Amino acid sequence: MEEKVYKTMGSAGAWNIVLGIVVLVIGVASGVMLIVGGAKLLAGRSKVLF
Repeated sequence: MEEKVYKTMGSAGAWNIVLGIVVLVIGVASGVMLIVGGAKLLAGRSKVLF
């Protein structure tokens, strides 16, 4: 019984690490895309006529 709990905890810990890395990568990628998009909007704001 204790071996099963030990294995379950190990796999849960491994999945938490994997999920954390995936969320970190997605967060960094979305942050970079937002910065690039904002820079393009600021660069093109002088071309807008009202």
